[in-house]
Amino acid sequence: MQSVSPANEEAIEAWNGVLFDRFLQYRDILVGGLAPHSDRALARHPPRPGERVLDIGCGFGETTRQLAALVGPEGEVVGVDSSERFIEVASAEAEAAGVENARFAVADVEAAQLEDDFDYVFARMGTMFFANPVPAHRNIRRAMKPGGRLCNVVWRKKMDNEWMYRAEQVVEQFVTEDEDSDELTCGPGPFALADADKTSQVLLSAGFADVALERNDLPFVSGRDIDEAVGLVMAIGPAGEVLRLAGEDAVRLRSEIEAALREEMGHFEGPDGVVTTASTWTVTATAA
Repeated sequence: MQSVSPANEEAIEAWNGVLFDRFLQYRDILVGGLAPHSDRALARHPPRPGERVLDIGCGFGETTRQLAALVGPEGEVVGVDSSERFIEVASAEAEAAGVENARFAVADVEAAQLEDDFDYVFARMGTMFFANPVPAHRNIRRAMKPGGRLCNVVWRKKMDNEWMYRAEQVVEQFVTEDEDSDELTCGPGPFALADADKTSQVLLSAGFADVALERNDLPFVSGRDIDEAVGLVMAIGPAGEVLRLAGEDAVRLRSEIEAALREEMGHFEGPDGVVTTASTWTVTATAA
């Protein structure tokens, strides 16, 4: 049984349940949209051949396999995620691909007794959901060698990610979150590290040094057509969470909400699908 911070229990249950199901449904869109951001981060700040790497919030394991190729057969990558279901998929797919220098484990990084002596730690959207980000990042630092390097990709502010921001604005014209809802939430949410000053202070407080943030604004295809784009924003992200927590009101008004989202998202539809911008930070630091 993994050690879990009580503050993270609800979010972990969500990621192991409804959120896993929805991410699996839209996996191609999400991975395709996020890969350019992690590719850019790894091109600028790659691990070195032979290094030992920790991949936090590894999800389906795509980045873990990518890191394993970068460090080569003399290196090793450990992918961790708080969701058992993500780890099951990641492990099976790495084995099927013949990746021998990667392994996976279920872990709440805020509470887990992590292995140590990592040269490099990476995360693509894997560090934003900690209820207590400073203790979580302090635990990450403890797992690193002195001078080890951290490279995280996190969302920038919501307004700069129009596919999520505009969808939420539309949905909130119809429904609001039910504060008494029994639906699970994803914790602090995807924009918990969007503010550069806050993120820098989290890392400095956790014992990191040389903190730097690089902005990335890249095209994001939120759907191959308008139907897929609307389905995506109604399933995940801020709009999806509002709809889940609105309960019966969201069900009753679903057709009206869908129509309004089609109109709003339709402004971004073109020959390549529904294309907006995804804005992220590449956050780097060293373990002091």
